[in-house]
Amino acid sequence: MSTKDLDGNYRGVFDGRLGFGRKPCLLIVDFIEAYTTPGAPLYAPAVAEAAASTVPLLAAARAAGLPVLFTRVEFHPGGADGGLFVQKIPVLRSLVAGEPLGRIVPQLAPGPTDLVLTKNYASAFFGTSLAATLTASGVDTIVLVGCSTSGCIRATAVDGLQHGFRVIVPRECVGDRHAVPHEANLFDINAKYGDVVGIDIVMAHLASLAEGPTARAP
Repeated sequence: MSTKDLDGNYRGVFDGRLGFGRKPCLLIVDFIEAYTTPGAPLYAPAVAEAAASTVPLLAAARAAGLPVLFTRVEFHPGGADGGLFVQKIPVLRSLVAGEPLGRIVPQLAPGPTDLVLTKNYASAFFGTSLAATLTASGVDTIVLVGCSTSGCIRATAVDGLQHGFRVIVPRECVGDRHAVPHEANLFDINAKYGDVVGIDIVMAHLASLAEGPTARAP
């Protein structure tokens, strides 16, 4: 099926838009050095590019006063808390406390008021306090960035929607190991679980928040 046929097949059925709600947050999923360090087993050049593209977005989120949250992966030695996930992907067992490749990339270093959650599985919601934390803060929209598009981003987008959050994915700020799963999962997220948009749209919205309510008045 061609792209034109695919778009036509989804049109009018899977092309709804959620848009931004009243209070967004920025959720940065697993932008750790394991994915951005050449020679590392998990290295993916597209992820390194996505992390670099997120730098101005993080600055805009801070300027707008958005809550900023990070996730990183960490297991106990041997990966007992990783269950079947680390059996399926044994390289994950290397992400233990003190492993340099498990650190968040320096250009996106968390600030003193940012929350860093440790997760053991794909979704940032599974086995973490993320949903309760966002709900308690009044957040209704997640600007979702990170890696990988076909794994942790997709899983987090699905769970985000299922927990009642609007999910906005700036496409320049997510990455994967290969373009095919990356594009396929962006298509699916946009069709069913959130809005995949250009970073310029997100930046413009955050700029309006930074300018105050009068800038958003019709």
